[in-house]
Amino acid sequence: MISTIIIVLGIIMIAAAFLAIYLKDLLSAIISAGVISLLASIIYLLLAAPDVAITEAAIGSGLTTIVFLFALNKVRKEKKDD
Repeated sequence: MISTIIIVLGIIMIAAAFLAIYLKDLLSAIISAGVISLLASIIYLLLAAPDVAITEAAIGSGLTTIVFLFALNKVRKEKKDD
């Protein structure tokens, strides 16, 4: 049962990775990348590695997404000022 869930999550992660690569909208691409990290943290949790799952969720999904959103916001503000 767990292996089936991991396979399904892996397929969703691959789909999200393709979306992150091919989407023209940067905000959607950033969210897709955050989804990948969030699903990876769920897989780590299912594989009985809760410390790695917490780290992946906090840094990979949370902090990295916030930093990318901050950078995107800064770039958009600079374009408006020009």
